[in-house]
Amino acid sequence: MSKKTQRQISFGEVLFVFLFLIVSLMSTIILFGGDPHIPILVTTIIASIVAIRAGYKWNDIQDGIIDGIKMSMQAILILMIVGMLIGVWILAGVVPTMIYYGLKILSPGIFLVATCLICAIVSLATGSSWTTAGTVGVALIGVGMGLGMPMPMVAGAIISGAYFGDKMSPLSDTTNLAPAMAGADLFDHVKHMIKTTGPSLVIALILYGILGARYAGKELDIAGINQLLEGLAGEFAINPLLFIPPLVVILMVVFKVPAIPGLIGGVVLGSIFAAIFQGAGMGAIIEASHYGFVSETGIAEIDELLTRGGLDSMMWTVSLIMIAMSFGGVLEKTGMLNALLEKVLKVVKSTGSLVLATVLSCFFINLTSGDQYMSLVVPGRMFKDAYAERGLHPKNLSRVLEDAGTLSSPLIPWNTCGAFMLSTLAIHPFAYLPYAFLNLINPLVSIFYGYTGITMEKLPEEEAEKAA
Repeated sequence: MSKKTQRQISFGEVLFVFLFLIVSLMSTIILFGGDPHIPILVTTIIASIVAIRAGYKWNDIQDGIIDGIKMSMQAILILMIVGMLIGVWILAGVVPTMIYYGLKILSPGIFLVATCLICAIVSLATGSSWTTAGTVGVALIGVGMGLGMPMPMVAGAIISGAYFGDKMSPLSDTTNLAPAMAGADLFDHVKHMIKTTGPSLVIALILYGILGARYAGKELDIAGINQLLEGLAGEFAINPLLFIPPLVVILMVVFKVPAIPGLIGGVVLGSIFAAIFQGAGMGAIIEASHYGFVSETGIAEIDELLTRGGLDSMMWTVSLIMIAMSFGGVLEKTGMLNALLEKVLKVVKSTGSLVLATVLSCFFINLTSGDQYMSLVVPGRMFKDAYAERGLHPKNLSRVLEDAGTLSSPLIPWNTCGAFMLSTLAIHPFAYLPYAFLNLINPLVSIFYGYTGITMEKLPEEEAEKAA
């Protein structure tokens, strides 16, 4: 077929593709206990068949798939390096040292609040939720386990803190992408987000404080904690100097060293510290970076926690990302996403419904395309003119894109962010979802502001007249 015979894919065809995806995902995961890879792959084939019937050439569809995978290549490289980083840092004693001192300093009553704040500060400094989860996040999981805290609750606090910084830091890629899509200034965007993200974080911290209070009076298993401390000290040389590698990685990112070289630097530094402090040879370092560290202390909790990391541990996630981005690439290339979102615009009748439609669209793109960048790019393109026509400043749109797109991404197991967190924290996104308070509250605050008009800033009169 030639391109002249191409027709616009109908809403009914698009709806069929998405219904097939939802049914196949739910049946595979819930009924058969399978993983999301195959249903997403099969849906990609179905979407491609629909596109070919509409007149698209296979080469065009293939280009869409390749373009989709290209968008995720940086994320995939970071993911693999973080796997190496975790393996080497456990071997070096970096993660065990962080757990060791965390168990000595933190208590159950303040643990969830402290976890959220620590991750928020690190992520704000680095602009990376992934770096935060892969370093202090892994250590905090260990501390929480030692203190007897529920792991999904701990993971939820880590996610909330990590994504606060990911959303608010000018160093974050999503914080730069959202205003670029909406046509807003970066620092106007960051200042405007404080009005929704600030109250959301305060509410989240209060909730973590309430949850933590339930454990404050709990009698600690001192014998169990001492066993963990002794097990860590017996297996690793614990030394405060082992805090240097994570601090160096954080400083490198703060001083704008790109993420990939910065994380590679962390792997190299971890390897050096493994040799100096743990007496590890080159063979052990290579094995830990490739296959992960295997803990053999004989203490089940420590062995379960510290047997992780390595390049190989991330391959499940890498394959999922590539499949999800292939599907997203087909949807983007063939106009299926636009066909769907155009229908959404027809039911928008007020500023509140426009914000709600944007939030739901970001959720939907994250759910179906598997990538948080797509959840910022596609709704950003689609709703930009609609916000301008209502006389709304573009920073309103950029804020909503982050409130919904950035924050919902780690809650979906087959999204790049959710898959990363599953691989890194070893807690399923559906398990920590109820406790990721910031990620759940922030979109609701954004919708509330949309319907009430609170902080929904208008365009200057001259610009509003041009847009009308």
